[in-house]
Amino acid sequence: MDIKKLPKTEFAVAVAQIAGERNIDPQDILDSIELGLVSAYKRDQKEHGVIIPDEEIFEVELTPETGSFTIFKVVEDKRTDVTPPGFGRIAAQTAKQVIDQKIREAEKDKIISEYERKIGSLIAGVVLRIDPYRLTVGVGKTEAIYPRDEQIKNENLELGSKKLFLIKSIVEDETGRKDIVLSRRDSKFIEELFAREVPEVGNKSVTIDKIARESGQRTKVAVSSSQPGIDPVGSCIGQKGTRIQAVLGELPSEEKVDVIAYSKNINQFIANALSPADNVKVLTIKDDYAQVEVPEEQLALAIGSGGENVRLAGILCGLEIKVQASK
Repeated sequence: MDIKKLPKTEFAVAVAQIAGERNIDPQDILDSIELGLVSAYKRDQKEHGVIIPDEEIFEVELTPETGSFTIFKVVEDKRTDVTPPGFGRIAAQTAKQVIDQKIREAEKDKIISEYERKIGSLIAGVVLRIDPYRLTVGVGKTEAIYPRDEQIKNENLELGSKKLFLIKSIVEDETGRKDIVLSRRDSKFIEELFAREVPEVGNKSVTIDKIARESGQRTKVAVSSSQPGIDPVGSCIGQKGTRIQAVLGELPSEEKVDVIAYSKNINQFIANALSPADNVKVLTIKDDYAQVEVPEEQLALAIGSGGENVRLAGILCGLEIKVQASK
């Protein structure tokens, strides 16, 4: 229904004003009021001892000029006026509730649409509620969910904790409810932290080519630059390690971050990826497997605690890497 075509009565003007301010179709408001009136009628009848079966059909004629209405019971093709006497007060309350609900929905839809444009970026949030499977986080003027599978391993946030989060996605359940989903586990979270703390990453003069991460434990970040005179690794570390420390400050203290130089030369890239081990020699590369050797004293560094270093290096390079000591 066109807002301009609604008759200029108090009821119609109120509907038109709300519709215009909140960007809601006026007919949508009227349809919702009609549904609300049927629900209110059934509740009213129940309070008077009359239980109405779900299969019974009712229709509402709502007059936009005045807001007056009639409730009809429909049996086959016959309609019977069943509007209870004195139902106007309940109807007015119902209309107000419906309009209030529509306003809340419109405001949330507007907020959700704003966050849809921010997917993949960081946002500051405060932990409001803690449940077994997710946390509720206050972000801006709304709330978001932080599911368990998006949380950093072994990072236990407390009520009131203030942290940065990645806006990962918007999800919709079967009822049509939409939620903003946050993450701190996703590798994109690391990428955005570097973009925030390292100007060269933010302006794309330094590129993050690949990330391999075991959240809460260790992360390897491969970086490069096509601009002469820029040291991509040095840019990410910063003078006296200030930039990498700023990144680490947003992560659990147990999580370490290795920044390495990306190389299109796979042999060089494997050697870089196995940092902090030195003197890495690639023996063979076949299909998705690589065999390398390092000096005996570098073997523990190359493999890492529980095989973590070589495993992440393999993820970074897209290979299964086997390390042996030099003979």
